[in-house]
Amino acid sequence: MATSAHASVNLEAIRAQFPALSQTYNGHPRVYFDAPGGTQVPQQVIDAISGYLVHSNSNTHGQFHTSHLTDEVLEHAHAAMADMLGCDADEIVFGQNMTTLTFALSRALGRDLRAGDEIVTTLLDHDANVAPWRALEETGARVHAVKFHPEDCTLDLEDLQSKLNGRTKIVAVGFASNAVGTINPIKKIVEMAHAVGALVFVDAVHFAPHGFIDVRDLDCDFLACSTYKFFGPHMGVLFGKHEHLLRLKPYKVRPAADTLPDRWETGTLNHECIAGITACVEYLADVGLKTVKHPESRRDAIAAAYAWMKEHEHELARQLIGGLLEIPGLTFYGIRDLSRLDERTPTVSIRMAKLSPAELSKKLGDLGIYTWDGNFYAINVTEQLGVEEDGGILRIGLAHYATSAEVERLLKALREWA
Repeated sequence: MATSAHASVNLEAIRAQFPALSQTYNGHPRVYFDAPGGTQVPQQVIDAISGYLVHSNSNTHGQFHTSHLTDEVLEHAHAAMADMLGCDADEIVFGQNMTTLTFALSRALGRDLRAGDEIVTTLLDHDANVAPWRALEETGARVHAVKFHPEDCTLDLEDLQSKLNGRTKIVAVGFASNAVGTINPIKKIVEMAHAVGALVFVDAVHFAPHGFIDVRDLDCDFLACSTYKFFGPHMGVLFGKHEHLLRLKPYKVRPAADTLPDRWETGTLNHECIAGITACVEYLADVGLKTVKHPESRRDAIAAAYAWMKEHEHELARQLIGGLLEIPGLTFYGIRDLSRLDERTPTVSIRMAKLSPAELSKKLGDLGIYTWDGNFYAINVTEQLGVEEDGGILRIGLAHYATSAEVERLLKALREWA
């Protein structure tokens, strides 16, 4: 049985594993508050990618050593992601990115749709969890979008309930908003959708760097995430329940194996980056080993890592949000109540009266503080907030390797410009 080590994680030791964090720009230490667009990677991920190219580079299923090694790399990576998400290894599908995987899945699901069937999306989502489902309107299906409350950017569950009925076949919802950080009550949404017989697809891209995922507990039918958002390489991952991955017919080449997960992993995969996926999961487990003694499994260690990350990120979010709300002329979007941090990630979006989001991002970038401006492909969010035509919003996104001193650097700059 795992027991708490009751020891604080050495943040500087964590940061030392990320080579990017020691870099400077314009004489300033770099501050990576661009994490929602992609996190930095630890050295062990870099080593795994380069090590594969040196020692194992080959295609799969050959009758020679490096091909055998590549087969093992893929097997280990499927097992690693299964440990992270809480499923079986053959329920894991690797692909180019979440967007491409979602289009492939939606196309397969579209085979079974008929005119009059309905799909539910949300206005809070990244367009990668909207466009693939809207594309299925060509089958005659109707696509509805659930509203969100603009005052705190939380999903309108009453509106969701009103859009669910016996014709609803698919509900596509984000675990967390990549624009404003809102965490949706996924388990409740899954129960609502299953009550009318609908399948549920969860976009967990923005949630995965911040929260522990248990697909069995959620009971979602599909869940997708991107490893470059949680300290790994630029790849996408799809979980699907066995029965769905076996029942659905993916579009694939004829000689491809019809067993899981091969039937969904069309074409040659990015083997070197898949080696990096195993390393990024092992990095998370290593963080957990610093907080818990004798974990029962790698998944147990991963859960411990997320528990520490959540605590650390909440401390930073209190400092960041509290500081932002004190700045005159600043507009804050999303949950601002510091007693509700469990309902959001440490990703916040703002606007300032005298500077456009692009101008603000550039001024911060000149100081080595990296943030994003625009809509981040969550175009429905910026449209609903009335800022799309005026440059969108400035997004500040923290990861667990951020420090209180870095947050203060950002706040100091914003105070001066206000």
